[in-house]
Amino acid sequence: MSISFQGIGQVCATFLCGTVAEGQLVKVSGRGTVAACGDGDGFCGVAVCKKDDACTVQVAGFVTVGYSGTVPAVGWSALAANGSGGVKSVSTGGQTLLVVDADTTAKTVTILL
Repeated sequence: MSISFQGIGQVCATFLCGTVAEGQLVKVSGRGTVAACGDGDGFCGVAVCKKDDACTVQVAGFVTVGYSGTVPAVGWSALAANGSGGVKSVSTGGQTLLVVDADTTAKTVTILL
């Protein structure tokens, strides 16, 4: 039996964006606009599709993203953007999110936005 969280509770919205890459964490940067997150930033979701100057952002549901530094603990963990498109564990600040899987080989975590 395999485990999958793909697509569960997924909610997406379309925003204007600049230099955002698919799979990258984003933050709201203006009215109806998102931008790539810097190191330590809070985030509103993950860019799942980009075309021209707009992108579809997953703002709720389970999503798998890259991480850097210490592997985020499974369970409720404080996370912030790592400035490279993924997340990192933080001891203060950040957002407390549910981490349901951590793959140390692929350096990814599955979180509930």
